[in-house]
Amino acid sequence: MRRSFAVSSSLVKGFLLPVFALCSHLTFASESTAPAASSTAASPTATKTAPAVGEPADASTPARVRLITSDQYFNTIGHIFGDSIKVNTPFPPMARSDGLLASGASSAGITAAQVEQYQRVAALIAGKVVDPAHRNFLIPCQPADPKAADAKCATKFLSAAGRLLYRRPLTTEAVQATTLRANQAAEQLHDFYKGLGMALEGMLIHPDMLFVADRSEPDPARPGQLRLDSYSLASRLSFFFWNAAPDDALLTAAEKGELHDANGRAHVIDRMLRSPRLVTGVRAYFDDMLGFDAFNNLSKDATIYPAFTGVTVRDAREQALLTIVDQLVTKNNDYRDLFTTRQTFISPSLAVLYDLPVTSSEWMPYEFPADSPRIGFLTQIGFLASHAHPGRSSATLRGKAVRELLLCQRVPPPPGNVDFSIVENPNSNFKTGRERITAHSSSNPVCAGCHRVTDPMGLAFENFDGAGRFRQTERGAPIDVSGNLDGKKFQDVAGLSEAFHDHPGLPVCLVKRMYSYATGGPTSKVDQPVLKYLDSQFSSSGYRVPELMRTIALSNAFSTVRETDTTPATKTAAALNSKSNSETSQP
Repeated sequence: MRRSFAVSSSLVKGFLLPVFALCSHLTFASESTAPAASSTAASPTATKTAPAVGEPADASTPARVRLITSDQYFNTIGHIFGDSIKVNTPFPPMARSDGLLASGASSAGITAAQVEQYQRVAALIAGKVVDPAHRNFLIPCQPADPKAADAKCATKFLSAAGRLLYRRPLTTEAVQATTLRANQAAEQLHDFYKGLGMALEGMLIHPDMLFVADRSEPDPARPGQLRLDSYSLASRLSFFFWNAAPDDALLTAAEKGELHDANGRAHVIDRMLRSPRLVTGVRAYFDDMLGFDAFNNLSKDATIYPAFTGVTVRDAREQALLTIVDQLVTKNNDYRDLFTTRQTFISPSLAVLYDLPVTSSEWMPYEFPADSPRIGFLTQIGFLASHAHPGRSSATLRGKAVRELLLCQRVPPPPGNVDFSIVENPNSNFKTGRERITAHSSSNPVCAGCHRVTDPMGLAFENFDGAGRFRQTERGAPIDVSGNLDGKKFQDVAGLSEAFHDHPGLPVCLVKRMYSYATGGPTSKVDQPVLKYLDSQFSSSGYRVPELMRTIALSNAFSTVRETDTTPATKTAAALNSKSNSETSQP
C-alpha cells in the first residue's frame, strides 16, 4: 500500500503545486502589527486593577489571516477522521509575537520547503483515510466499481469532508472541481480510492485549510461597521475554546445564523464550555502563554543532575497542565490561587526530584503539607528547571520569566559585552547565587538596573537548584531567600507566592494575553478600552477563567472587525482562494 500511494504522491503534485504557486513565498501580515504599549519591568506599578467599566460599543479587532498551528491541524484531523488517523510529523515552529506563538501565526508565511512538508503530511493522512482499514467507516459510500471513478460517491465524501476541513460549505464549483480531480486520478490509476485520496490530499494542503481567514460582512446592527461572517465567527470560537476547527453542530449553528444572535451565541458558547474538548483548548492556551515550547529543547547536565531525564521533562510539562486544568476548569477556582495552591499531581519520575516516595506507577493527585516549600505553580519542577541553566540555577532567569510571562512586563536583554565570569565560574569564591549576583552587578553597573527588577523576587527561588530540587544550602553556605515584589517584602518563596497572588498585574496580564489569543493577533493601543472592560468583568467573576473566556467570546470586539487602508487580510485571502481555485480546476 505504501508503494502504491507513493506513486499517487508524485502524481498528485501535478494537481497540487499550482495551489501554492501564489502562496509559496507569501507572508500574511497582521492588519495590526504594532505591539501593545507594554508596561516595562522598570515601572511595575503601571498595571492596576481596573475599575468597573462598561463594554465599549465600538470595539473591534483587525481582520487577519493566520497560519493554522500544528496542534490545531492535527486536532482537526483527529476530530474529523478519528484518533486512529495519526501522523507524528509536527510542522515548523512559529515565532512569538507579543508573548504568544498564536499571535505570531498572524504574520507567518509558508516557504517552498514547508509546502513540501505539508504535502508529505497530507499524503500520509489521505492514505490512511482511504486505506482498507479505515475506508469502510470513514467513507459514507462505496463505488460501483472500485477500479474506476465514481462521481456520486466522491462528491458525497468530498463535500462533507471539505465542509469540516475548510470550516464552511464548499461552493458548487469547488465541489465539482474537487470531484473532477478525484475522477481524473481514479481513471489514471484505475483505483477509485487512490483517486479519492489524491483529491483529499489536495484539500488537506489547500489555503482554506492551512490559513484561518477572517472574512467580514456589513453589520446590520451597526451601520458602517463590519462583523465576522458566521463561519469566520464559528472558527474564531472553535480555535479559542477547543484549539481545533468547528464541529458539525457549530457549523450548523453558523448556517442558521445563531452566532449573530446574542442568545444564540450564548447558548453555543455554553455548550462549548461544557464540552470535554474545553480541556484541550485550555491546555493549548496555557502551554502557549507560559512558553512551554521551551520544554522541547530542555536538558540538564547529567553529571550534575542525574535524576533529571527526558521523562522528567515530559512529566514536568504535563504536571503543570494537569494542575492548571484541575484548578481552573475542574474546580473553577480563582486564577490567582494557581500560585498558592499546594494541590498538584505527581508521577514516578517527578517524585524523585520532589523527594517523595514512589507509591504508584501512574500519575497520582498529591497535596504538599502546609510547611512545605512547594506552594503554587512557581515552585513546580517545570517552571524552576525551564528557567535555569543546564548546570545551575538562575535567580535572574526565573525573575525575568515571572515578569514577562505572568505580568506582561518586558525585561531588556543584557548588553552584548557584559562579563558574566563571576556568575559562571564554578570555582568562584562566592558560594551562593545571591553573592555572585551582587558581585556581578557591582562590577557591571550597566546591568544593575535590570537585576534590580528581576533579582529581588528571583532570589526567592534559590532554595531550588537548576533541576528544581529543594536545597537549604549551596556549597555549604545557608541560602538567603528573602526579598520583595514591587515593594512588598517577604522572607521565603511562600511569602513571594502570596505576594504574587495579590499583585494587580497578574490578572491584567492574563486578560491581555487571552484576548490576543482569542482574536488571533497582538493587541494595540486601540484595544485598551475593551481590555479595561474585560479586566473589570474578570474581577467581578472572582477571577474565573471559564467565565473570562465566555466574556471575551460574547463581547462586541470578538465578533466585530476593522480593516485598514491597505489591502485587508480578507481580500488577500479571497485573492489567494480565487487564484488557487482557478488554477487547480485544470489537471
